[in-house]
Amino acid sequence: MSEVLLSAKNLSVRFGGVLAVNHVSFDVKQGEVFTLIGPNGAGKTTVFNLISRIYTPTGGEIDYLGPKGMVKLTTQPPQDVASLGIARTFQNIELFEHASVLHNLLIGRHTHRQTGLWQDIFFTSKAREAELLAREKAEEVIDFLSLQHYRDTYVAGLPYGVRKVVELARALCTEPKLLLLDEPSSGLNVEETDDMAFWIQDIKNELGITVLMVEHDMSLVSKVSDRVLAMNQGEVLAMGTPREVQADPGVIEAYLGSIDDVTSLRREAASPGASDSEQRMGANTP
Repeated sequence: MSEVLLSAKNLSVRFGGVLAVNHVSFDVKQGEVFTLIGPNGAGKTTVFNLISRIYTPTGGEIDYLGPKGMVKLTTQPPQDVASLGIARTFQNIELFEHASVLHNLLIGRHTHRQTGLWQDIFFTSKAREAELLAREKAEEVIDFLSLQHYRDTYVAGLPYGVRKVVELARALCTEPKLLLLDEPSSGLNVEETDDMAFWIQDIKNELGITVLMVEHDMSLVSKVSDRVLAMNQGEVLAMGTPREVQADPGVIEAYLGSIDDVTSLRREAASPGASDSEQRMGANTP
């Protein structure tokens, strides 16, 4: 059985009178792709923000297997999250547009720099060695994601789909143990989404990185996910394989509505037709 990498226990967060996440618990095992799904406003990205330490939970805790053993992630300052081996991409791309692809990737190497301010200012031999190592690691990621054609191009001049891959590349440059992907297929066409599925599978299988993902595209979820957690209105609806979760009645109702809702919609759609028929019958009556 795979070791648990991250364990969320009874997570809750409240914004004023709104309970955005309510007693959510789940474990993410090493080497798996674990996906959070749910309608808009279900609390998925809020959970990501709790793990990233952008938000502090109102209740509950998150345990994470860091480089030095298990730590309480909810007690860690946000600036230490990357050094613990957690990297993240965002639904809205967060890149430096007026820097090249290579320079954006080098920014992702900052957690591994061992040089000090004065060594960097005077570019000592140790600083030169660190720079060479950073570039070597960045080039490995560029090769892995087939970004060679864009390495010296400014991000501002790149198509949206390529920017998505660049942001993924920058996250990989941190050499994470846990990669958080916030709607990686958002804004992508079908071909680009297929490519993203390919990259996610390779990140898991070739690099051995655990992936925690928020995603709406169920075709992508089904292709890459080992387990899925469905949420609605801040609470857990179901957890299991993609097939099990998609067949869960609670999940179906959250996405499509209840049978009563569907019946009501059918009646409303049929009403104008019925009126027209009645009018025609009335017109033909002598």
